Amino acid sequence: MEETGSGFKTPLKVDRKKSPGVSARSPSFTIPASPFMQKFGYGTGVSVYLMKRSPKGLCHSPWAIKKISKQCDKSNRNLYEQRLSDEAKVLKNIQHPNIVGYRGFTKSKDGSLCLAMEYGGNKSLNDLIEERNEKGEGPFPAETILKVAINMARGLKYLHNEKKILHGDIKSSNVVIKGDFESVKICDVGVSLHLDENMTVSDPKAYYIGTESWKPKEALDESGIITDKSDVYAFGLTLWEMMTLSIPHLNLPPEDEDEDSFDEDDFDEDAYYEALGTRPPLNMDELDESYQKVIELFSVCTSENPKERPSAAQILEVLEAEGSI
Repeated sequence: MEETGSGFKTPLKVDRKKSPGVSARSPSFTIPASPFMQKFGYGTGVSVYLMKRSPKGLCHSPWAIKKISKQCDKSNRNLYEQRLSDEAKVLKNIQHPNIVGYRGFTKSKDGSLCLAMEYGGNKSLNDLIEERNEKGEGPFPAETILKVAINMARGLKYLHNEKKILHGDIKSSNVVIKGDFESVKICDVGVSLHLDENMTVSDPKAYYIGTESWKPKEALDESGIITDKSDVYAFGLTLWEMMTLSIPHLNLPPEDEDEDSFDEDDFDEDAYYEALGTRPPLNMDELDESYQKVIELFSVCTSENPKERPSAAQILEVLEAEGSI
């Protein structure tokens, strides 16, 4: 490993996917029935709706409403309600411009628990990645990736250092974008974990859930020690997503290959599981010299050894010093 001019260490060679509850539920607002709201997102067991608020002709900013999906299996409903309740508890105590804000927690008319949040934008970073991929536009410009990186780093530094919270599921679908990257906000803290003074998840009952393709090595090992650096690995893969327009470690057929001829038997499951927690490859032919800083940041953040990854605070210090935005 060598120290680069940008302040990051990078490899010499970049390698080639019961009833929960928040005590105070606001009685001051009513959640409309789902058919009267615009659905613009979803996750495991939940759907997200746009709730427009203009009572008596007044113009108020809209809210994002997260509620349990009607299609959610009844056997898992309690689990997802608990996660939604946990997310409400965490979000209620968070206030940062790069994290979607809390607005309220209540029940809709059909009895479903609903978390009302700041409307950070109608598209996730993952939505934009998929759109760009479909249009065949190639990697996001390096300047755009660095803008996302510095805003995410600000949010993560706040969570880690000030709130002692590990997000636990950083990925492009949990980053909300407004307009032409006018704002970048981290969302979905429903599986977050508490960090101790050593930036370590020390609670023996705490379990890192995350999303498989974005899990670091330590989260794939039953005896692995989870720290703030677990978020940093997933952060690095989010930058990789913007450079490759792909899901980490999930090797799908090339664009010129007939998708109809591709089936599950063509998927190399062994190779996929072996690749989890490693640094995925980059197509260097698509990345010119303007991406050097992004590649360096991606590389150091995705080291398999957590101790070799920078903290969110260190990432932010370097990016701000270099005037990335």
